Amino acid sequence: MAQFLETAMLILFGCSWPFNIVKSIRSRTAKGRSAGFMYLIMLGYLCGIASKIAAGNVTYVVAFYVLDLVMVMIDCTLYWRNRRLDAQAEREACGAAGHGPKQ
Repeated sequence: MAQFLETAMLILFGCSWPFNIVKSIRSRTAKGRSAGFMYLIMLGYLCGIASKIAAGNVTYVVAFYVLDLVMVMIDCTLYWRNRRLDAQAEREACGAAGHGPKQ
């Protein structure tokens, strides 16, 4: 029963990441996002995996930890891409407004 409940928790948490990933792809901005938050989530999933390994209780549940971890890693990668796009857009906006470097 405990493994079933743990799996249910991981599936329910994991249901939100595909939506976040799609939102990150479509929005093309990192505004309102936090890399620190995603790093903490990844650390939590890594601790869950380590707990299973340390207890010698590696079961199908670990697959859900890994799946969730991979989705957060994808979203984190998109965060950094979007930060780069934000910086590029800001540079272009400054240049268009005449605030760019003088030549």
